[in-house]
Amino acid sequence: MKRLVSTLALMWTAWQAQAADPVRVDPPHRLPDTVLRVLPPTAQGRSYQLHVHLPASFASQPQRRYPVLYVTDAYWDFATLVASYGNLVYDRVVPEFIIVGLGYAGDGLDYDALRLWDLSPVRLPNEKAESGHANQFLATLEQVVLPLVERDYRADPAQRFLAGSSLGGLFALHAMYAKPGLFQGYIAASPAVVAGGDWIIGQAQAYAATGKPLHARLYVTGAEYEWPGFLAGIQRYQALLPTLKHPGLVFQNRTIDGERHAGTKAESYTRGMRFVFEPLAPETGPSKD
Repeated sequence: MKRLVSTLALMWTAWQAQAADPVRVDPPHRLPDTVLRVLPPTAQGRSYQLHVHLPASFASQPQRRYPVLYVTDAYWDFATLVASYGNLVYDRVVPEFIIVGLGYAGDGLDYDALRLWDLSPVRLPNEKAESGHANQFLATLEQVVLPLVERDYRADPAQRFLAGSSLGGLFALHAMYAKPGLFQGYIAASPAVVAGGDWIIGQAQAYAATGKPLHARLYVTGAEYEWPGFLAGIQRYQALLPTLKHPGLVFQNRTIDGERHAGTKAESYTRGMRFVFEPLAPETGPSKD
């Protein structure tokens, strides 16, 4: 009993000292092993910012090159991927890799309007903001972002991967058909297939008609409790994939049970990373004794 009273007294004294310090400023919480890179404005006046997470071995292995996972909507999704990454590396089901979040530089930004411009491959007339510039954004990635990351962060140009959710997922699918070979794997979490009246399905069918290969791994999800029409579009694309018979494409479809549109991200990204990086993983399957 005396020990308990003594402990409580010490806690009370510490709390009083803290409360009496008017200049105390607690440091902000930061994600370890991360940096921000603000890029010069593009010719179109777009100001992009990269959120970069580096592997634990990055500093100690200066000759090593790493795979890279690029993810759209970094202001929302970057931290989610970084949190899952540590768990997956610990379990040895993915290799060490770099995560690069694609975002925008500046304060007080309208992310909805900015992403609509960049991530939609087709103009969406019912939206308030301008849309349909995915090809410009893809060109910026190819000509500016990828060379920078591969130069400054020892990224492996033969091991690029792209992930995104909703419009970001649609952008990932568009990149796969518009620039095959630019990335080696794609995670399309709840992609906005319905945009432009299933426009991406038409692109998939047109690409399949050429008979050209798609040497990539693709992971596509929808959420059980998405808006019904939105989920129906995803399901149409998922059902179409096996019939397209894209040579070289290895894909997996999944419906995340019990989740709505945004809640599906954590599981979609975690399982998606496991799937697209499986050929590079130190171990696969159940834990080994």
